[in-house]
Amino acid sequence: MTTPVAMRHAHEEFLARGRLAPGVRDVVADSWRRSARIGVDPEHPAPPVDISAVDLSALLAHHPLAAAVPVVRSLLLEPDAGWIAALTDAEGRLLWIDGDRQVRRRVERVGFVEGALWREDVAGTNAPGTALATGRAVQVLGAEHWSRPVHALNCAAAPVRAADGSVLGVLDITGGAPVASGMARSLVRATVAAVEAILAERAGTPGAAPPSRPVLQVLGGGGHVRLARDGAPVALSGRHAEILLLLAEHRLGLTAEELAVHLSGSELSTVAVRAEISRMRRTLRPLLVDSRPYRLHDDVHTDVDAVRAALAVGDLARALASYPGPVLPRSDAPGVERVRAGLEDDLRAAVVTSNDPGALARWLGSESGMHDWWARDRLRELRAIHPGATSVQPRPA
Repeated sequence: MTTPVAMRHAHEEFLARGRLAPGVRDVVADSWRRSARIGVDPEHPAPPVDISAVDLSALLAHHPLAAAVPVVRSLLLEPDAGWIAALTDAEGRLLWIDGDRQVRRRVERVGFVEGALWREDVAGTNAPGTALATGRAVQVLGAEHWSRPVHALNCAAAPVRAADGSVLGVLDITGGAPVASGMARSLVRATVAAVEAILAERAGTPGAAPPSRPVLQVLGGGGHVRLARDGAPVALSGRHAEILLLLAEHRLGLTAEELAVHLSGSELSTVAVRAEISRMRRTLRPLLVDSRPYRLHDDVHTDVDAVRAALAVGDLARALASYPGPVLPRSDAPGVERVRAGLEDDLRAAVVTSNDPGALARWLGSESGMHDWWARDRLRELRAIHPGATSVQPRPA
């Protein structure tokens, strides 16, 4: 991974000579080229604010993303998170900003304020603008930004889509070091999924997903991938399912060496990993970005994401309904085992703290929960207090 110092040098090299240094990610390089072609000033960002506070308030009140504000506050704005969250419309106008006060004061100094336009053609490379330009989730770190005054900031953003697939705007988080983590990007993606689910329900299409988003299915059995919303699932080999899941969990990408460790500790050679990736590119090219480190296109979702998104908004019934069983249960790859255990732990924690007899019974009826003796005892207690509270029977242990 390119260091912050190396990225600053790369940025200087591109501005001075138009040359791209090794290590500049494709999404950043493409955005730099667009920013240079348009002639965005890298020294003095001046995102225009061409709307009054009254008109902006009215615009947000009547915008579909008004429904996203309480969800974003609930899921992203912890007191010590170290970032702000923002929503833009489809034109890149900042409709709403909230979060850490110190961070908010910092971003105000570079014009990141409500009402300002942060499209790429105005502000250069930045997460919300580049997410709009590409239609995909993106993380922009430090000197990857086009504008020098923004180099002290990190940001992660993803488009928010209506049920028909049209882009309504972008959700962004901006701050310091905490936003540079893979967890920050995952939180943005999970929050967008939660917002899109709410928008789909309001539109009368519960559970609808934007069209043509590939979905990796790894829960409850062998791996499959659905390349389009109405497409037939394509069966994956065990190894290919493991690799795709690991890349989905590490959205900034993994090297061959890192994949080898996640797949089998120190026993798998990098040559074998590269050979598997080469085979995957022949059959699964729409999923993989043609770059190193190896990574997936940002529009690839997993059924693990769906469970996490439901848990994030407290929809336990939907989380359980979306969970047919453990993650790739036959895999013993260390990285997969960590994902499997983490998802089970998150789901179990939500179930056992819910005091919902139906949820407990459903959990105990699953492969993951059938030996959960604490949950079984708790269900007996709740049934004694509320006879007939659920007709769902747990699986016999």
